[in-house]
Amino acid sequence: MFVFVCAGCGAELTAPLSRVHLPAHAHQRYGNGAQLPVLMQSGTYAVEPEPWGPPWRKWEEVDPDEAAARGVYAPLHALSDGAPGAIVIAPGDVRGTLLIPEERGGACCGIDGADGPNMACEVCGLLVATRIDDCSLWQAVWLAPNAVHRLPVEGTATTEPLSWKELTEQTEGMAPLEPIATWAGPWSGSSHYWSWSPRWEAAAGRALAHLLAASEGHPVTVPNGLTEEVFQRALDALLPAGVQERHAVLAGPGLPAPDPGADILLVPVHPQTGQTWPPAGPATSAYPVPLEFGVWLWLAFPTPHLPAPMAGRVPEDVLRDEPLPPRPGHLFRADRKTFLHTVVRLPEVRSSWIREIVEDLSERRRLDIF
Repeated sequence: MFVFVCAGCGAELTAPLSRVHLPAHAHQRYGNGAQLPVLMQSGTYAVEPEPWGPPWRKWEEVDPDEAAARGVYAPLHALSDGAPGAIVIAPGDVRGTLLIPEERGGACCGIDGADGPNMACEVCGLLVATRIDDCSLWQAVWLAPNAVHRLPVEGTATTEPLSWKELTEQTEGMAPLEPIATWAGPWSGSSHYWSWSPRWEAAAGRALAHLLAASEGHPVTVPNGLTEEVFQRALDALLPAGVQERHAVLAGPGLPAPDPGADILLVPVHPQTGQTWPPAGPATSAYPVPLEFGVWLWLAFPTPHLPAPMAGRVPEDVLRDEPLPPRPGHLFRADRKTFLHTVVRLPEVRSSWIREIVEDLSERRRLDIF
């Protein structure tokens, strides 16, 4: 485990933390007025390898060769000139800092971090982090990589990441529906509404970019059921109709070996290391599409809890007879920002056919797939 200390005076700024993979929804902006929870689980941190945050340069100001050197192969609205390697942690894991309310950015209901660092070291006053808690943003603290140092915690041993088998046995799937809190008060009705999970929408946005690249311009089919509900409508809208279909299947730990005829594999991302599950055998030639582990686990191993007659107190794992959560009022939509962030960083976007699709998204938005 590690703690992060101030680069100016060495004061400890965090609780002991273990590194995990940066979530797909780390930079997501969800809905309007939604009160999103904390991004990171307490006791963990993740690193954004790319530059992120202010200052920003509009795409017209960036040389294409410079963008390509940074792994960006198609136009974006803007590129960050911030320092790479920002560290994100849960706000409750911060120690020894002072918030600077004047640096709240262009926020609505909280702090959005648009003005850059807004937290200072309590000892020396060095700006060390950015607190974000505005509506529609995930609550987090981003430590400035040039203002902190990472130190190992004495007496703690380095733990090996869980194996794929252990992950499958010990991790719960991520539910596709969840209540979204709002800033509404009791005078304005309910303080939440049921919706597709923001984390699912972000994970689907990233996976959809890879599915587009893996399609090679041909139609793509995915398995029936929830996987179809999440991806097929967008794939049909983005890709041309044709006869040379490419088939995507779920693959990963605990599942049977994928069909040798599969062209694309929907595989899990290890939540600790960020590595995708490595297929073996004939499946190694298929294109691996990464899915957040909790999303993949729910799709691969759906386990509905059926009602059962019981006497006495009802255990927690038995379905009660309350009404089921209501379905959202719209079809599933992938997160547009996450999709664009991913697709412009895939080398395949340099092909004319996929570039045309990306540039045409403003018109396709009317199809309500994002």
